[in-house]
Amino acid sequence: MTGPPAQADPQQEERGRGPQPAHSAQHDTQVPWWEKLWRTVVTGSCTVCFCVFSQIVGIWVLYICNGYGAFPAAHKVLDLLQYLLSPLGAYNSVEEEKELWRMESLCPLLATVSLGIVILGIGILYCLKTLAPGSPPPFPDDRRQSMSRQPSFTYSEWTDAKQEDFYDLDPVPETPVFDCFMDMKPETDPATLTVKPVGLQERRGSNVSLTLDMCTPGSTEPYGAMLSPREQSAREYLQKATNVLTATELHERAMDSFNLQAEFFETPMNFVDPKEYNIPGVVRKNRYKTILPNTHSRVCLKATNEDEDDFLSTYINANYMKGYGGQEKEYIATQGPTVNTVSDFWRMVWQEISPIIVMITNIEEKNEKCTEYWPEESVTYEGIEITVNQVIQADDYSLRLINLKCGGEERSLRHYWYTSWPDQKTPDKAPPLLELVQDVEEARQQASPDCGPVIVHCSAGIGRTGCFIATTIGCKQLKNEGVVDILKTTCQLRLDRGGMIQTSEQYQFVHHVLSLYEKQLSHPAEE
Repeated sequence: MTGPPAQADPQQEERGRGPQPAHSAQHDTQVPWWEKLWRTVVTGSCTVCFCVFSQIVGIWVLYICNGYGAFPAAHKVLDLLQYLLSPLGAYNSVEEEKELWRMESLCPLLATVSLGIVILGIGILYCLKTLAPGSPPPFPDDRRQSMSRQPSFTYSEWTDAKQEDFYDLDPVPETPVFDCFMDMKPETDPATLTVKPVGLQERRGSNVSLTLDMCTPGSTEPYGAMLSPREQSAREYLQKATNVLTATELHERAMDSFNLQAEFFETPMNFVDPKEYNIPGVVRKNRYKTILPNTHSRVCLKATNEDEDDFLSTYINANYMKGYGGQEKEYIATQGPTVNTVSDFWRMVWQEISPIIVMITNIEEKNEKCTEYWPEESVTYEGIEITVNQVIQADDYSLRLINLKCGGEERSLRHYWYTSWPDQKTPDKAPPLLELVQDVEEARQQASPDCGPVIVHCSAGIGRTGCFIATTIGCKQLKNEGVVDILKTTCQLRLDRGGMIQTSEQYQFVHHVLSLYEKQLSHPAEE
């Protein structure tokens, strides 16, 4: 079977999220000549009117500055206009003309005329710009970012100089540069995209009462709601899209930035309509008003009071995420805690019996990205005592060994804080990220079998969080199967939480990291 055609990205078309196809953008810029001419005429007329009006007001102000009252100054301006618009020779008396133009100084008048010339010149330039073909407007999206900037990573930087021969990275490609028009969704080669069915439980809608029914932890949402054709098509794409890559294909694909961007923008983001959470008070528990948890997989906290229908008491911006092989609740992807949600976050950690927290953000990056929710030594939230026993500092992350105590029960928690990943960009080098992925996976294997999901968060809980989880799943697949399906993994993540792997640069970086990991795996075999 072949994958859905390039036009089948209905969610982006319906909500105006993300870039549109390249041919559509080009069509929008081809404005009819008569419309350009009309815009130019209107712009020029407005400029001339503004210029004349500014001159009249300026001369009126000058008359006032020279001792005339407001009304006499206006009268003098009218006389001047009458003189300028009258036929030649209407004023026979030279004295009348001298009286009309007499002022204390010509400098203010010249300044006013100069200002008028500047305004008129700006208007002419604007008219010429209106006639010239313009560039497409920026995409109005605050959730998926357009990647017209150059990536922050280079393939040659991913390994230390002493390791380049070890991994036999030849040839070393140039730094991939993303062109702004490459962000459009070009037609992809159907031969590189096939589809396989996978499971899904999701409904789109804004019925608040149905949302409130999902307050039981672990509950899933039935299939009964009606979907629009566009939503149905997007859901089917996320269910079925797949592109299995062998080792050789992975290395080649990692350097094919054009097709990677086409594949990225072809994949629906599956963001939640904010209307689905149109409930008073919820906004205070979200760091970003447009990044919300998908309803069918969201984490529901146990109510803290007797009223089990208290939605706010059960709400946290977090989703259960499937792991390798479709393993349920392998991870929890969540936003960085805010001042209002620190208690909810620790309630979730205790409720889900999570052994590990992975934090991939700094506290501040231009603005606050996450509040410091852990203590220096000890603190208590909602009856949960959190004590930091030890801090271990590595090159690119710090590890906190934390002890949790609640109701006479004690647990151990490992908190990994990775600080070398800038927001909406990618790390400069891949080995530190691979090291973190492997350390977390090793700690997860050593944890108790009855432990719950690994909690991963950045700021919004979709970009860097999605990259980390996708990289972990991809490493497991490469190790166990020798192939990797990053497209299917991305779709699986977005079914559980919309927007996972937020930018095309991050999507390309995941391919590069897994390409490097595959070289690490294959080197002993080559020996």
